[in-house]
Amino acid sequence: MTNAAARQLTGCTWDDYQSWNDDRRWEVIGGEAYEMSPAPLTRHQAVLCELAGQLHAHFKGKPCRVWQSPTAVKLSDQDIVQPDLLVVCDERQITRTHIEGPPSLVVEVISEATLMHDRVRKFRLYAQSGVKEYWIVTPYPHLIEVFNLHKGSYVLVGGYGKEDMLVSPTFPTLKLDLARVFDFRLEADEKVDVVKESRPPPYRTKSKRRVTPARA
Repeated sequence: MTNAAARQLTGCTWDDYQSWNDDRRWEVIGGEAYEMSPAPLTRHQAVLCELAGQLHAHFKGKPCRVWQSPTAVKLSDQDIVQPDLLVVCDERQITRTHIEGPPSLVVEVISEATLMHDRVRKFRLYAQSGVKEYWIVTPYPHLIEVFNLHKGSYVLVGGYGKEDMLVSPTFPTLKLDLARVFDFRLEADEKVDVVKESRPPPYRTKSKRRVTPARA
């Protein structure tokens, strides 16, 4: 997740990124540097930890490996990101300092501060870079949107809520229990009235009046 305000630098490259020695964290998209936002909310971390745990359990002993932020992913010389979660299935992409090239799966847990960044900038970047599958996770209202890459663009495969079991299109045997993912306490004043099944009020049907034709 990143702050909406960009660092006053353009034309940034991988070499620039590696030379920054401050304590802050950065992403670079199209040569523009973006400062990572302050510490996320506890619910963001709760969702992230549970997703990471279920992904690690699924991929344990398999060729694919799960990585958690902060892990640098170099998509090009001017595109370097740190997704919340990623899955890499080609060990040649794993270097000592970063992941080289597009992961098979990227997961971003969004907030108000990162909404446009994750839904617009990174959405386009991941598709253009060849990330096969992209999940956008909204902690509340509970929602995971799953996008699959098709001919260079993302297609929405489905949206999954707290009562659902998420099945990945890229990894068909991967099934996530979202009741565990979204298991955190809400504040008293933030509950959203959602659309749900209910019984409508009683009503009467209007009887049709019979018309008797007039006699000639």
